[in-house]
Amino acid sequence: MIRVLIVDDQAMVRQGFGALLAAQPDLLVVGDAADGAQAVTAARHLDPDVVLMDVRMPVMDGLEATRKLLGDRSAQRPKVLILTTFDLDDYVYEALRAGASGFLLKDAPAADLVQAVRVVAAGDALLAPTVTRRLIAEFAARPDRRRPRPTDLAGLTPRETEVLRLIARGRNNAEIAGDLVVAEQTVKTHVGRILAKLGLRDRAQAVVLAYETGLVAAGE
Repeated sequence: MIRVLIVDDQAMVRQGFGALLAAQPDLLVVGDAADGAQAVTAARHLDPDVVLMDVRMPVMDGLEATRKLLGDRSAQRPKVLILTTFDLDDYVYEALRAGASGFLLKDAPAADLVQAVRVVAAGDALLAPTVTRRLIAEFAARPDRRRPRPTDLAGLTPRETEVLRLIARGRNNAEIAGDLVVAEQTVKTHVGRILAKLGLRDRAQAVVLAYETGLVAAGE
């Protein structure tokens, strides 16, 4: 069972998402929260696998809550799936940099939300890759002196660099295996080594890093 915590300042949204997810045989809604501060407290007590995190909330917004949840190394850190009504929002960029595993618009079809939770829980691939890549590409084009340097990728082998480039283009493991004509398990091994070498939590952070270092350029 995938344990889910729903965070949104609108009660009707929490109830609607809760009913939808609770109807799935492999999903368990363990609780909800009306703001980021409640979410941090609830997550530490309820131990969710995935947190559905709204962006704009009172008391503490979803960005700060994501930072606190994923920065707490003393606790089991959940995957965070950002939910927002804005498809181009500075908070979304920053949440991805803070370690959020995915991004979904609130008006997405119900089936997309259910699948997004499963995908994020599995850590296998970015959800909504075209939207997420567009967001990251636009963010990466902005000047930022803190941006990682291309030399930060120097520890990767040529094949690992190639796999990272394909990850950043939204390809899942099966598609990468087909592109490189290798077994899918081989791709999984490469992905694991890439994340370990670069100190990244998941593929979402790998995509951000690929754009920020210039390994992949916006529009490619």
